[in-house]
Amino acid sequence: MPPVTWAVVVAGGSGARFGGSVPKQYAMLGGRRVLDWSLDAMWRAAPDGVVLVVPPDRVGDAEPGATVVVAGGDTRSQSVRNGLGVVPPEAEVVLVHDAARPLVPAVVIESLLHSLADGADAAIPGIPITDTVKRVLHGFVAETLPRDQLVAVQTPQAFRVAALRRAHLSGADATDDAALVESVGGRVAVVAGSAVLRKVTSAEDIDILEQFIAQGLPVDSLLPGGDL
Repeated sequence: MPPVTWAVVVAGGSGARFGGSVPKQYAMLGGRRVLDWSLDAMWRAAPDGVVLVVPPDRVGDAEPGATVVVAGGDTRSQSVRNGLGVVPPEAEVVLVHDAARPLVPAVVIESLLHSLADGADAAIPGIPITDTVKRVLHGFVAETLPRDQLVAVQTPQAFRVAALRRAHLSGADATDDAALVESVGGRVAVVAGSAVLRKVTSAEDIDILEQFIAQGLPVDSLLPGGDL
């Protein structure tokens, strides 16, 4: 019997860098809101329920694509905690997804869940970094990092619910939830991410994602990025 699986879709940001008339998660993509694509993807991955975290002033908006709608916090981590707080205790697996990554290939979800089934506390998608990466201190290069050991991390990220709840007990902030799980000693697996899991940050990103959709491929058939 498959584990009880929920998802938390984080859509509580202001999207200040996007520059449009609405936050990026509410921008239109392929005739639907960016947010709607993410909600649909999470329903396919998490059939037991989807929690949507929105800006506080949008909590009263009708969102039929979500099981529960809650207000976001001052930080991303607090927004995730708000969403995790309404995930029922019987849940065994939770996916945390940024609403601003609307196109989610099913093969990525399958890889994430397979890693959890194999014993990982968390699983995250990553894509290889092709540029040389340097650590800079006070305007000078302090270190050149070996790029063959580096990946750019995406969402959704999958977790054993108990591991994620334990990681959030500290109330700490991080740029992603996997970092919090790492900080308490959790095992985080990395699977192949996808070029189509592009994050919407600017209007240019919308144009690029529109091109993916225009190819006429269902999101479920889009192939992941290179092997890690």
